[in-house]
Amino acid sequence: MKRNITQCKTVGAMRYKMLMRVSEAQQAFFAARRPRKDSPHTTDAYRRDLAGITALLLRELDRSPDELTVEMLTAQALRNAFGAFADTHAKSSVLRAWSTWNQFLTFCVSDGLLAGNPMGAVARPKAPPLTPKPLRGEETPEQLLAAAADGSRRTRDPWPERDVLVIALGLVAGLRAAEMRALTARSLVGRQGEMRLHVHGKGSRDRSIPVQPIMEKIIEEYLASCRRRFPQQRFGPSTPLLRDRAGEPIGRGALEYLVKSCYRWAGLHDRVPVGANLHALRHTFATRLAEDGATASEIMALLGHASLATSQNYIEATGREQRAAAASNRTYRALDGIV
Repeated sequence: MKRNITQCKTVGAMRYKMLMRVSEAQQAFFAARRPRKDSPHTTDAYRRDLAGITALLLRELDRSPDELTVEMLTAQALRNAFGAFADTHAKSSVLRAWSTWNQFLTFCVSDGLLAGNPMGAVARPKAPPLTPKPLRGEETPEQLLAAAADGSRRTRDPWPERDVLVIALGLVAGLRAAEMRALTARSLVGRQGEMRLHVHGKGSRDRSIPVQPIMEKIIEEYLASCRRRFPQQRFGPSTPLLRDRAGEPIGRGALEYLVKSCYRWAGLHDRVPVGANLHALRHTFATRLAEDGATASEIMALLGHASLATSQNYIEATGREQRAAAASNRTYRALDGIV
């Protein structure tokens, strides 16, 4: 049996459980977050960030996991650990890990495990500007859909009905990968001609996206193809909608590969921003909304953004407002009179 070494230390008039093991404090952190209903993907990312820096702290301090206590999480130790982490990770990964540890240590302070959060003394990368990455080329979305419908993705087991559905969910509904995987047949709700797609979004923010009747037809054709392919399986209204070639719920990697191969077989891979793939479909959806006059609040509601500033990025990227402002220059009237 492991020896419980949690002890208290008095700092001024306050008593802190600074000798609690870091592993125990991290367990308490996740227990405290349970009411937030984080997605499994978010929880896994937090665990990776905590584990990665913890491993470096153990090496830095020459301690075993049972010996690493909250008291040892000093600014110096964390600076050294994050420095080593930054040597082998991208800026975005360092920034995410910094945020995770800041949340964890803030919890430690609020729970009486630490007197103060040392992360203020740990440098972090500057957050890169959020730049939309839509597909390049005005007709690219239409060409991609047409190629998918024609069965251009030459695989061992072509499945154009599924390819079209996945691409459409990105281009006309702006869904993230996790949101696509969470869909069921019951996600499409509403009266004929007024259908909406109910989406369980990031951060447990649900939203309802209006869709046209064609999306209902695309889903029906996809479900019919599932019944033909897997006659022995029962696809209920609450089971995951998107399936892999074995009839199982599609995995995250398989979904990304599906979209990437659709680009390649359609001959459009050179029009996809680096690193975007499936997310480029969502960015294309938002960019076209902005180009066609949607407001930032409308884009925010349709995409499930947590911040209005994120939605505003799409409007700024299109230059719509700057173009309108420049066009209002009254000197243009003089040009009209001389040309």
